[in-house]
Amino acid sequence: MNSEKLSYRLETVTKYIPHGYRLADIGSDHAYLPCHVVQKGIVAWAVAGEVVEGPFQSAKRQVEEEGLIDQISVRKGDGLDVIEVGEVDCITIAGMGGALIASILEKGKDKLVDVKRLILQPNISAISIRVWLMENGWVLISEEIIEEDGKIYEVLVAEQGDEQSAYQKNLEKGLLFGPFLLDECNEIFKKKWKAESKNWKSILAKLEHASDTPENRLKKEELIRKISLAEEVLENEEG
Repeated sequence: MNSEKLSYRLETVTKYIPHGYRLADIGSDHAYLPCHVVQKGIVAWAVAGEVVEGPFQSAKRQVEEEGLIDQISVRKGDGLDVIEVGEVDCITIAGMGGALIASILEKGKDKLVDVKRLILQPNISAISIRVWLMENGWVLISEEIIEEDGKIYEVLVAEQGDEQSAYQKNLEKGLLFGPFLLDECNEIFKKKWKAESKNWKSILAKLEHASDTPENRLKKEELIRKISLAEEVLENEEG
């Protein structure tokens, strides 16, 4: 992977970046994504933010090698600390856990007032992001589920607006499975939730033999609920 040829996962993220927007890519690693979208003329200017020294240096090197130092500002800092209010229109955060992405948004939410679009790609726990978006006035406008190298990823796209509008059918299922992904219910979606359901069942089996504490009882209830939701969704589709 390089800035010329992105991974399929990052390619999918770039699809949702509107032409002409100013971009901040948070946790940019080698800055492949910002370099790619600037070279393709999708955006004229971008920030590559990285909190870890090694990837920060890699990103700086990459931007220098590509001759893009006037168009990409590589900055070291935690989450949205690397941008100023009103500096960008679109933020991408890819390749982290959903809970971490949600905490980055929460910590930096004062920076989001003028941001028009968020494109978020969690490796796990997309529900954490959907909950955060809904609690903070962001509406999901699109979702995509993809598979690359045996791993399944979800891409969530949100804009400021009526946060409830994506969840008209069923809030609980919408938050867990993704309202758009649920509607489409493609083969990758089914594969993901069959595997998740199997995993939850094996955790539940272990908990059956664990001590009967209030905490374990709660965990069991939650697992039983999630398994039943997944089975309902998958059965509806099979049927």
